[in-house]
Amino acid sequence: MVKLRLRRRGRRNYAFYDIVAADNRSPRDGRFIERIGYYDPNTSPSTIVIRPDRALYWLEVGARPTHIVRLLLSYEGILLRRRLLKAGLPAEEIERRVAEHKERVSQRYFRLKERRRQRERRRAAAAEEAA
Repeated sequence: MVKLRLRRRGRRNYAFYDIVAADNRSPRDGRFIERIGYYDPNTSPSTIVIRPDRALYWLEVGARPTHIVRLLLSYEGILLRRRLLKAGLPAEEIERRVAEHKERVSQRYFRLKERRRQRERRRAAAAEEAA
């Protein structure tokens, strides 16, 4: 069975990942069939680059994405694009909806990042008050 999964690269404490189509019997960093993109979690926001045509191809021929790769495909709007293509929508409508989806994902990322910052400030203030 073919899986869409991450292949680790980079050095110690600074990993980045290729998104590859690989046989599920091959090791994590071993042989793969095709590299369809990469993911760099070290940048802010994380860099995700996926070729949508190749990802759609592998999904159509039955490749199963791992949980993390499924999330990355969702963030990039590839799963939405696949669903809309199956529904038979025109290309312009698909592109518009995918662009809206990517904008919502981006806004959610920054909104949650700000909430985390506020939570850390409150915790630091509470710890300072307690001391």
